[in-house]
Amino acid sequence: MQYHNITTDDMLNGEGLRVVLWVAGCSHACPGCHNPVTWDPCGGLEFDESAKKELYEQLSHSYINGITYSGGDPLYNGNRQVIAELAKEIRKRYPNKTQWLYTGYEWEEIREEAVIPYLDVVVDGRYLEEQADALLHWRGSKNQRVIDVRKSLEAGEAICRE
Repeated sequence: MQYHNITTDDMLNGEGLRVVLWVAGCSHACPGCHNPVTWDPCGGLEFDESAKKELYEQLSHSYINGITYSGGDPLYNGNRQVIAELAKEIRKRYPNKTQWLYTGYEWEEIREEAVIPYLDVVVDGRYLEEQADALLHWRGSKNQRVIDVRKSLEAGEAICRE
């Protein structure tokens, strides 16, 4: 898997202060995307042990609430296995840190993916420029949902947070 950046002390991509892993690879190509440089799955840097170490160092800070996977799309086919393994490892190492994931796929398409049990929140759906709203919390367009993963798995349907 390739990635473009690891940002720290982020307050825009989930609740509280977060570390964000910006992965490479996205097949949605949403018009108006704010990060099209991340679409190419071969772009950026290799996600190696050094990058993983950087994530763990940042997550070890008590003031960091958790990690957010964004991009690109963490659920781009070439990313799914690495993201699932990483989320599992982070859940084990940092059980009190929350894990958020942004994807252009809808919950109904991904709810059985291997990564899902390790996540707390999924922000789903493609970015739709005609439904863009800068006042929305944690999402760019009105069609996107901020989904509580635990409640959704229990209910068998998407349960949104707000």
